[in-house]
Amino acid sequence: CSPDFTRSLSITTPEQKIEKAKGETAYLPCKFTLSPEDQGPLDIEWLISPSDNQQVDRVIILYSGDKIYDDYYQDLKGRVHFTSNDLNSGDASINVTNLQLSDIGTYQCKVKKAPGVANKKVLLTVLVKPSGTRCFVDGSEEIGNDFQLKCEPKEGSLPLRYEWQKLSDSQKMPTPWLAEMTSPVISVKNATSEYSGTYSCTVQNRVGSDQCLLRLDVVPPSNRAGTIAGAIIGTLLALVLISVIIFCCRKKRREKKYEKEVHHDIREDVPPPKSRTSTARSYIGSNHSSLGSMSPSNMEGYSKTQYNQVPSEDFERTPQSPSLAPAKVAASNLSRMGAVPVMIPAQSKDGSIV
Repeated sequence: CSPDFTRSLSITTPEQKIEKAKGETAYLPCKFTLSPEDQGPLDIEWLISPSDNQQVDRVIILYSGDKIYDDYYQDLKGRVHFTSNDLNSGDASINVTNLQLSDIGTYQCKVKKAPGVANKKVLLTVLVKPSGTRCFVDGSEEIGNDFQLKCEPKEGSLPLRYEWQKLSDSQKMPTPWLAEMTSPVISVKNATSEYSGTYSCTVQNRVGSDQCLLRLDVVPPSNRAGTIAGAIIGTLLALVLISVIIFCCRKKRREKKYEKEVHHDIREDVPPPKSRTSTARSYIGSNHSSLGSMSPSNMEGYSKTQYNQVPSEDFERTPQSPSLAPAKVAASNLSRMGAVPVMIPAQSKDGSIV
């Protein structure tokens, strides 16, 4: 603190440390006295030295020439105010509202009324109250098991103090737990049904407290073997079902593929239908070849017997007019008329000439 240049002006408030919770309002006192010798204009200035010590002192509010200026420091703009409406009365105290962690630091009050000058410092600490505390069991709540009771606040400035209590039954904590009643974690060994009940955990620091409740039910061990066996059987059944579905799908695909292949093969192997005209011609040609070696005397008898053997289905006669009957010429007459037998080549099934 700077020494007073005159005994006439002095700040009566001692230097002090103030702790407040985040979101609350901090009152920073600065009261002074004047003497008749202090005739100059009154100037009051508040500065902040941030806690990181990397920033220079910054003016946060100023009174000069009967006017107040409070827009110097952006982080505190609109949150710092003089508490007195008449600063000449000797009260330069301020309020800092809606405290944030960034408000932590050393605040300095400077008062000047020539020839008197004086200043004092106030250390402000902003703490976070415990909040969002959660109580839970870490482990299986079964007889004979080991597990933990945990108490965890979502936020809260250190140091934190914990206190466990039993609210139900005899309201007495189990003897093995007494050493951990002020710990955030209680380790339970070889649990018994007597441990069942409702418990509370209270978390405290210098600016506030929070509490949570926990219901503990220690029950007999479950049938783990049956549970495991059921899980295994269910898994096997699922695998079998999947295998059956895959098998059926593959079988169906093979059947469809086989049907397509058979249908394709049948269409390729079936030969084109024979031309009835070519069949008849080949038949007549073969008979004419044999006629060439026969004499006219026996040709008539041969024609009657051989031509009658030609299948009727191999000839497709064109429709004739009902008034005109087809003329028949015997083989003997053909020979007398000077006709010469001609051999017509026959064709095999694959189209080659025989």
